[in-house]
Amino acid sequence: MGCLGTLLLFMLLMALAELIGMVIPYIGIALVVFIIFMFIKTHDPVKAYWKFRLERFEKKYYISEEFLNIKRRIEKYVADCNELNEHIASLRNTHLGINRLNYGQANFCDVSKYNYERPEYNKHSYNENVYNCSRTVCDNARKQPFKYVCKYFNIKPTEENLENFEKLLNNYEAAKEGAILLAKEKNKILNGIESEIPTIIKKYGYKRFQKEIGFREVEFRELKFPYYRFQYVSPGGNASSRCDVIMDIKNLNRFISYMAENIKFQKSVAGQRALMTSSLRRKILERDHYICQRCKNSITNEPNLLLEVDHIIPLSKGGMTTEGNLQTLCWRCNRSKGVKIEM
Repeated sequence: MGCLGTLLLFMLLMALAELIGMVIPYIGIALVVFIIFMFIKTHDPVKAYWKFRLERFEKKYYISEEFLNIKRRIEKYVADCNELNEHIASLRNTHLGINRLNYGQANFCDVSKYNYERPEYNKHSYNENVYNCSRTVCDNARKQPFKYVCKYFNIKPTEENLENFEKLLNNYEAAKEGAILLAKEKNKILNGIESEIPTIIKKYGYKRFQKEIGFREVEFRELKFPYYRFQYVSPGGNASSRCDVIMDIKNLNRFISYMAENIKFQKSVAGQRALMTSSLRRKILERDHYICQRCKNSITNEPNLLLEVDHIIPLSKGGMTTEGNLQTLCWRCNRSKGVKIEM
């Protein structure tokens, strides 16, 4: 390289060094700003500050006479609300009692020579509400769901099975209505003391306040309806399909009518037996003017009162689902009645 080339290289390096010297401070500033931004994003100092303030305030507030007076004053209302919550949970947890045939158990191991992934094999399920079947059965179940549910899940068209599904529908409708009424009742109680709740508690610690005041965990989630699943997985484990028959309120009404058409009634003359459907339930409530036939409480006196439809003579004692054997009871009276016959 000649002298001219060396000089040009030297000048280039000098210009580059000067450029780097000008840029480095800006890179440093940008790096500092980025670090501060990430710290704020991950630690949220404002939130941390209010959390610290809240914790200090709560330590004094929840042992203060001010809070204890509020708690004592609404204790009975909170207890009633919690009791209704437990009742709704028991209704929501009603089970169908699927009567699948027991085919026994076996251990399966894939010892294929070739290491295929067969990803669809992971979709195999052996729960009592799942039937592993051929593609044809899975497709036909989509076209005639009730017929295939009865056939492959061993649900015989008997009065006993029909009554189980009627009870399921009645309980689910009551649970759905009860969850709405419970939310209203809880809000009514909290709104009544809203002016007495400190602002910092309302804004940052309201969930804990509800727990401290005595409310148990209330679940307002949607009902988890039972379902029957027909599931096909190909022999090679590379393809699968399924058909789910979800027994929501709409489908339960239809399934009850479907079963009734195939039952030879013994407890009543065919055609004279009413079915516990949503429409009959509403009819009984309207007939009784939304008044509990036992304690005479009504939605006029208690707007958030949960009313249920009850069999006067229980099904287990030979009663039937007919209008004359149905009555409106509030949830408290219905729960205390059990299977007793009260004339």
